[in-house]
Amino acid sequence: MENKLEIIREGIMDGDMHLVQTNVQEALDEGVSASEILNEGLIKAMGEVGRLFEEGEYFVPEMLIAARAMKAGLAILKPKLVDADIKPIGKVAAGTVKGDLHDIGKNLVCMMLEGAGFEILDLGTDVSPDQFVDSVKNQGVGVICMSALLTTTMPNMKNTVDALQEAGVRDSVKVLIGGAPVTQAYADEIGADGYAPDASRAATLAKQLLV
Repeated sequence: MENKLEIIREGIMDGDMHLVQTNVQEALDEGVSASEILNEGLIKAMGEVGRLFEEGEYFVPEMLIAARAMKAGLAILKPKLVDADIKPIGKVAAGTVKGDLHDIGKNLVCMMLEGAGFEILDLGTDVSPDQFVDSVKNQGVGVICMSALLTTTMPNMKNTVDALQEAGVRDSVKVLIGGAPVTQAYADEIGADGYAPDASRAATLAKQLLV
């Protein structure tokens, strides 16, 4: 059984979708629980991918193909996880802020968060403060991840934090920000809960904030 999980982990790290799908299905057929495959196979592999990225051994293309392979395995696992009533560790709303249409970084963050065991609500690009507020009020979101690639759209991060405050839900959600021009100093200035320089660290930080 350990061998199957090892093959799944290696398949994800190599970006081999077919190998991952085949071995996830075979592990299920052999009676390995969906939660064990998720935690010991998929999540462990994406954690390793994140570590290699942070150490400069993996780059964005390697992360993307690993995340794609992970999602292929997760698609097979999801019905089993639902049947077993296995809950995600939290629900995250991710979006690029109002006025900004860049989404590669945001998509990578979504993939890494999903690989870390979160349920993802991908709000897309050009997301208004009201849409973020709605995700917290009506869709059970506990973490918001905002991205901006333009200095001209960064103020909409502050506008969103202010909107959460005005709606009375700021205390019930953690706010993470990121993107090329964004810094820890800016996160502190606008009252965000954290800043991550890349997708891997965004996933790590989101987990830390929910503990």
